[in-house]
Amino acid sequence: MLTKIRFSDFSSYPNLAFKTSLCANGVAVKYLLLFSCLLVAPAIMSQTTPSEANCANTSDEVVAARVKHDVPLDAPHPSKDWERATPVWFCSDWAGKNPDPGRTTTVRVLWSPQTLYLRFECKYREITLFPDADSNGRRDHLWDRDVAEAFLQPDPAKQRYYKEFEVAPNGFWIDLDISPQPAVDLKSGLKRSVWIDEAHKTWAAELAIPLKALTPSFDPRAVWHVNFYRCEGAKEPRAYLAWRPTNTPEPNFHVPSAFGKLRFASSKE
Repeated sequence: MLTKIRFSDFSSYPNLAFKTSLCANGVAVKYLLLFSCLLVAPAIMSQTTPSEANCANTSDEVVAARVKHDVPLDAPHPSKDWERATPVWFCSDWAGKNPDPGRTTTVRVLWSPQTLYLRFECKYREITLFPDADSNGRRDHLWDRDVAEAFLQPDPAKQRYYKEFEVAPNGFWIDLDISPQPAVDLKSGLKRSVWIDEAHKTWAAELAIPLKALTPSFDPRAVWHVNFYRCEGAKEPRAYLAWRPTNTPEPNFHVPSAFGKLRFASSKE
């Protein structure tokens, strides 16, 4: 029996909704459904996964593809809109060393006039999660377990100011407003959908972030700065992975000077 686990959350639900679907229930259709389930996950993930021999991405720019409508969040069954976005990926640690294809992370970005969308597809070796969170799924110190992270900097001239977003494989999340002062909750109003595919050791997450929570006046001609990260494991030595290496002696993601570029494509691109 193949089990597909899907976790999704939307702002209209006060609590995180956990949905589990089992394939191959019943004798007559057991093998047909099992075969169908085996095909679904590879088809979704193979669209964006680089080869194991080339899991380190050298690009320093990610381009957000333009959409004119709301994109439905459905991590196990991604919208066709995601195919418009050129992915970036990474599998090396925060220093740009020790590439591990078994932990490759692929990231796509979309944007509409109201929303920034992120999709992470994460290969994993093991999953470690917090068992508890606030009723809305927020979890402090989420980075101490497995997460995918995005640091977004709408105004690169303000180097010490940016927004931090983290999501765990079980849908727990945190968003923070980073500045020279102690970090505070951003309260961005983000929505998310996540999915764990145990059979293929991959988890996926989709985020929808209101642009008004990121900048008071969005200009698609502006070039933002951004970085993407992963943490995996509960105890040291943990995996600390980065798209753009921070090159610090010890793991440290808070290095704005190392961020890459985020450009917003026009509808004609």
